[in-house]
Amino acid sequence: MRRMRLLQVGCVLMMTLCVGSMFGQQQPVWSTTLGKTMLLWPGGAPGAQGSEDIDQPTLTVYLPKGENATKTGVVVAPGGGYQHLAMQKEGEDYALWLNAHGVAAFVLKYRLGPKYHHPIELGDAQRAIRMVRAHAAEYGVAEDHVGMWGSSAGGHLTATAGTHFDAGNPAAADVVDRQGSRPDFLILAYPVITLEAPEAHAGSRKYLLGDDPDPVLVASLSAEKQVTKDTPPMFLFATTDDKTVPVLNSVMFYEALVKAGVPAEMHIFQHGAHGAGLAAANPQLSVWPDLLIKWMRERGYAAPAIAP
Repeated sequence: MRRMRLLQVGCVLMMTLCVGSMFGQQQPVWSTTLGKTMLLWPGGAPGAQGSEDIDQPTLTVYLPKGENATKTGVVVAPGGGYQHLAMQKEGEDYALWLNAHGVAAFVLKYRLGPKYHHPIELGDAQRAIRMVRAHAAEYGVAEDHVGMWGSSAGGHLTATAGTHFDAGNPAAADVVDRQGSRPDFLILAYPVITLEAPEAHAGSRKYLLGDDPDPVLVASLSAEKQVTKDTPPMFLFATTDDKTVPVLNSVMFYEALVKAGVPAEMHIFQHGAHGAGLAAANPQLSVWPDLLIKWMRERGYAAPAIAP
């Protein structure tokens, strides 16, 4: 009965989808400055098991040319089941899209299984958020306008960063470690949310936690169980017939956010394969970035549209 009720919620959300306000407006266009790729820890990452590329988490900076009017920056976490990273479709493509709307972007290359397990991945994400805040003035970003965008397993990492965070260590010698790790907002695309059966994505769970994880740890990293009133506002997009990550991952997280009083907007499309990215060539899903930019503008996280 609970599953049927949640699916009904998703159907209602799809039926009430409103997209008309985005049409008839010109989109502002910025060019992009691709900045340097930098190590999250120049002196060596905590827990590193070597010095190869896979052992070195990085952040690549993409800044819009022109004014970042809202002073917004977004850390982008590509998906890939915690075993590889879709750096183009769910990394650079998102970054360029954000730049085109006057928003700074920072694409995260985090460490992966089976070599690395939790808490390494979360530590990389938290470090990325702290790093953007520590260098906010340099990037033209406000310290309270740092969001995070993740897809699939990157969505799980993003949801985890939004439910496990701290205020930083003011006594730390490293200025980055003094910054808080809470994202100011979350963007989730077809995310992995729960690590508990039956809705868990088995591959993400295995590569993040290993073959036989402690049930207590599994619960602590099932984001729908960790939501509080302090969880950041969220925009979420998913599809009902996703064959890779069950849509109930998204529905359960949305339900938890609503119960906690956290501002949340969710759009569930009936059809669409997992891993769509921006879906520019998919007539069923291509509208979803328009819904996202509308949400960001309403909250002051993106430049306004240019009237025709």
